[in-house]
Amino acid sequence: MSGEELSADDAWHTVRRYGLPHLVQGAFLRFRYGDGFSHARAFALQLALAAVPLVIAGAGLATALGAESIAEVVARTVVALSPGSSDALLTEVVEGGGGEEGSDRGEVVVVLGLITAFVAATSAFAQLERGANRIYGTKRDRPALRKYGHAALLTATAGVAMAFGLLLIVAGEPFGEALEEVYHWGDAAETVWDVVRWPIGLAALVVAVTLLFRQAPRRKQPGLTWLAVGAGVTVLAWLMGSGLLALYVVAAAGFGETYGPLTAIMALLIWANITGIALLAGIALAAQLEAVRAGVPDPLLLDSDDDGIPDQLDEHPGSPAR
Repeated sequence: MSGEELSADDAWHTVRRYGLPHLVQGAFLRFRYGDGFSHARAFALQLALAAVPLVIAGAGLATALGAESIAEVVARTVVALSPGSSDALLTEVVEGGGGEEGSDRGEVVVVLGLITAFVAATSAFAQLERGANRIYGTKRDRPALRKYGHAALLTATAGVAMAFGLLLIVAGEPFGEALEEVYHWGDAAETVWDVVRWPIGLAALVVAVTLLFRQAPRRKQPGLTWLAVGAGVTVLAWLMGSGLLALYVVAAAGFGETYGPLTAIMALLIWANITGIALLAGIALAAQLEAVRAGVPDPLLLDSDDDGIPDQLDEHPGSPAR
């Protein structure tokens, strides 16, 4: 069905008629048998590889421009987000350098960091396409050049919007505090910042995730209103998972002592894995909702004799398992 034949009312009517528990159960089966956890781990690795050089490139850009105050804001934000004993390590990495030599080094850091981050993010979105294709039942990805070119375009559009939303939500509070400490903008401005950043960040995330759901799979997708259901669930699941991770890192006894300088990296890897699972789980929910509307509620092919071969492909369906 084309996007014009579907509407938000149809989507919510389908959810209510089929029942949210049954829809979630079918989506989980679709996610599991599409090997969603493996694709989420692969996506998480590439996302983590993109996040670290991107942060360092931001600090290097401030240094290259000679904007010491901006570099200090970046440093304070990164250190505030870094749990445990990683503070000293990240402070040294982000604030290091000075003078003409430090400026030259900052330019090199910016170029290498941005290139590394863009390549890693492109690879992450290419992996997201593969996971989405398997969840939808598409066996083959786009041809290599189209696949990575498409992923690069998603990185420059949805990836930037997602990074902006994540920055406002995850790093918004420490970023605002760092701005207040460096520029002394006052409590009133900080209060306005804390209020405004949430709706803008959430809107950016929903737009970015919906765009990913529409463009990542190698298939013609339904209308945006149908994908928005899965996108909304993805954002909510991501917020809950990120909040629980933050509580765990802060409250767990010995987390920082166990990993030492690698505490921030371990937290980043776990958070990236949560992000990948939330994205692919939302895609599975959108796929299951579309399948239910099309009259195919079962995400698995029937295998009555439990021999690992679907009945429609088996020469002797229903026979005892060998």
